[in-house]
Amino acid sequence: MIFFLQLTVTGILTGSIYALIALGIVIIYKATRVFNFAQGEVLIISGLITTTFISFFGIAIGLISGLIVSFLLGLIIERLALRPLIGQPILATIMMTLGLSWALRGIGAIGWQSTIRQFPEIVSHSQIMIGEVGISQIHLIAFLVSMSVFVLFAIFFKKTKLGLGMRATAENHQFAQSTGINVKGVFAMTWAISCFIACVAAILLGCIGGGISPTVSMIGLKAFPAVIVGGLESAPGAVIGGLAIGLLESWAGGLIHPSLMEVTPYFVLLLVLFIKPYGLFGLVRIERV
Repeated sequence: MIFFLQLTVTGILTGSIYALIALGIVIIYKATRVFNFAQGEVLIISGLITTTFISFFGIAIGLISGLIVSFLLGLIIERLALRPLIGQPILATIMMTLGLSWALRGIGAIGWQSTIRQFPEIVSHSQIMIGEVGISQIHLIAFLVSMSVFVLFAIFFKKTKLGLGMRATAENHQFAQSTGINVKGVFAMTWAISCFIACVAAILLGCIGGGISPTVSMIGLKAFPAVIVGGLESAPGAVIGGLAIGLLESWAGGLIHPSLMEVTPYFVLLLVLFIKPYGLFGLVRIERV
C-alpha cells in the first residue's frame, strides 16, 4: 500500500510538468487553431538560453532574463514563421511547426554542442516524509509552481482585457476583429505566453534533472497525450490530462514493468482517440459539408 501511495504521489508531481507543457500547446490551439508540434523544442531552447544567462549573470538575473527572452522568442516565431501563413491551408501551418521543431533542435545542437547544460541547485533535492511516503522538495516546488501558473492563467484569462480578447478570438476570429480586437496582436501574445510557459517548464525540469540537454525535447511528446486526453481547447483539461498521464505512467512502470513508463502515454493516446477523440473536456464540433 505504501509503495502504491509513493507511485501515486510521484505520478502526480511528474504529471504537473506534463500539464504545464500541455497548457502551452492548448493556449496556442485555442486561440489560433494551430497545433504546435515545436513546443518541446521551444522548451529546450528556452532552457539552454536560461542556463547561459545564469552562467553569466547569476541565478536571479539569469532566470528573469531567460523568461523575458523566451517571451520575446514567442513574438518572433509568430511574426516571422506563422503570421505569413494566416489564411493558408492548415497543412501548411502544421508543416511549419514541424519544420520549426527541427530548426530549433538544430540551433540547440549547434549553439550548445549537444552537451548537457548544468542547472544550479536552486532547491534542495532532499525528501520530506509524510508518514511513510517521501516527497522530493524540488518535485513539490515544481508542482506548486505549475499549479500557480494555472491559477494565474485562469485569472488572466477571465479578468484582464487581453485575456478576454483571447477568449473572444478563440471563439470566432472574424467576430473578434469586427468588435475592434487586434486578432494578429492576440496571436502574437498567445505564442509569447506559450513560450514563457515553456521556459517555466524548462527551468523546473532543469532543477529536477540537474541540467538541460537536447534529449529533453522528448518530454514534449509526452505532453501530446495529455493534450488529447484533456481536450485540445480546454486549459483545465490540460491539467487533468497531464496529471492522468503522470499517474498512469508511474503506475505502469512501478506495478507492471519499468519499460512501460515510456510507452504508456502513447497507449493512452491511442485509446482516447478510439473512444473519445475530442478528449474529456474538448468541444465536439459538427461541421456541415
